[in-house]
Amino acid sequence: MRRRAAHLLPPLLLAAALLGAWELYVDLGGVDPAVLPAPHEVASALWGNAGLLWQNFKITAEEVVLGLGLALLAGFALAVAIHFSKWLRRAVYPHAVGSQAVPIAVIAAPLVFWWGFGIFPKLVVIALICFFPVVVTTVDGLAAVDPDQLKLLRTLDASRWQAFRFAELPAALPAALSGARIALAVGVIGAFIAETSTATTGPYAGLGREIMSDLNNLQTPREYAATAVLFVFAIACFHALTLAERRLAPWTANRPTGETR
Repeated sequence: MRRRAAHLLPPLLLAAALLGAWELYVDLGGVDPAVLPAPHEVASALWGNAGLLWQNFKITAEEVVLGLGLALLAGFALAVAIHFSKWLRRAVYPHAVGSQAVPIAVIAAPLVFWWGFGIFPKLVVIALICFFPVVVTTVDGLAAVDPDQLKLLRTLDASRWQAFRFAELPAALPAALSGARIALAVGVIGAFIAETSTATTGPYAGLGREIMSDLNNLQTPREYAATAVLFVFAIACFHALTLAERRLAPWTANRPTGETR
């Protein structure tokens, strides 16, 4: 418990310091509150619009979770295929790199034309944004297996599949999970892009649409309140994935990383 409190204290203190500086900056007249509301105004908007933000958050959270899951499945499968086939690596890798430069607005209209106004076009957008880090880190992890382990397995007459299962896959798992954390970091903003670039029906369209609507209607405190919800959600998802890594790859628990342990 004390160790967990020691880990939580630095980010909480930094957050308090930043919020205090923000409050002073706005209160002292450094900026028009209509452009940058003070933290207490954002908190008031968060409390006063909790129902509206919650309904939109549920939509965005579902999109992030499902879109990230699709990206992980597609990215890992593609990485394994690239690892097994040098020809596929030469053929597919450049296109995977180039896909990250395609503006989402260019493909948004065809996605809606093909799959309508439901959630699936948004999941495709999120997956396109998130899958590349998974591919890169997993391919590098699969290639980083200890050669001595592969030699040992060959001397034991292991098949190619057994070498992959018992040597290459465990070696690649930490790298793949690191790629998943990177993907998660962009997955939330990916949901924002998906919601604002594809058409939506229904009274609630996600926090991305809510933020853009508030921006256009000069509802600045609520706009920042919705952004704060996305901010906290991204942190929570990141730490949830860190806990999952401890279960899936416990041998990496003590390696130095950027996340809070």
